[in-house]
Amino acid sequence: MEATQQGSITTDLKNGIAIITFFHPAHNSLPGNLLAQFAKAITEAGENEAVKVLVIKSAGERTFCAGASFDELISLEDFDTGKAFFMGFANVINACRKCPKLIIGRVQGKAVGGGVGVASAVDYCLATKYASVKLSELAVGIGPFVVGPAVERKIGTSAMSQLAINATAWQTAQWAKEKGLYAEVYESVEDMDAAIEALTEKLLNSNPEAMRLLKKVFWEGTEHWDDLLETRAEMSGKLVLSDYSKNAIAKFKKN
Repeated sequence: MEATQQGSITTDLKNGIAIITFFHPAHNSLPGNLLAQFAKAITEAGENEAVKVLVIKSAGERTFCAGASFDELISLEDFDTGKAFFMGFANVINACRKCPKLIIGRVQGKAVGGGVGVASAVDYCLATKYASVKLSELAVGIGPFVVGPAVERKIGTSAMSQLAINATAWQTAQWAKEKGLYAEVYESVEDMDAAIEALTEKLLNSNPEAMRLLKKVFWEGTEHWDDLLETRAEMSGKLVLSDYSKNAIAKFKKN
């Protein structure tokens, strides 16, 4: 099986909680087929009347999400396929934005690029001390254009600029908490999971209509993101075709 066709998206529904788990053997990177399934799973959970709250997580103990699939990035040969790939991330972010239910993020390890975008697109994110963050896009000849609005909304322009410009540097989970990406950082996965269980239990006992309206208030001012993120996907879709990007991605893959 080709690397871009590997991985899975699963949804487990239990007692009103929809747990959406993504997995890919390459450090939970996200090729186009998984991104499409991911957005669909979020939308369907949001429309399911039995679901009161969502939890988004990845499988495994280490990397939360390595972002875009390098195997797919390096295979892109024309603007249409390039734009379509980056629209995958746009669709996941917009699915989180439009979901009428509150979404809790569980970040057990490092988040890179699109992984930072996913962590930014949830409504409340918990992490372990191992959940360092990095926006590596500039280092491979593009930029964090699609995830940028979600990241900037959550941590502000200054912090987002630090990540985007110093594209090869990791920032710690504590840094991410201080900037507002993470609500809390825990010493272990077990501690984080206990906190998520306690939080979701509280939310299950909260007024569903109040939570729906609260979610709507949180995302006020982002109604134009369908168009904005499509424009950003076009930027990345064009840049990724350049010789600079092709060479940079190939070099990154070897490291």
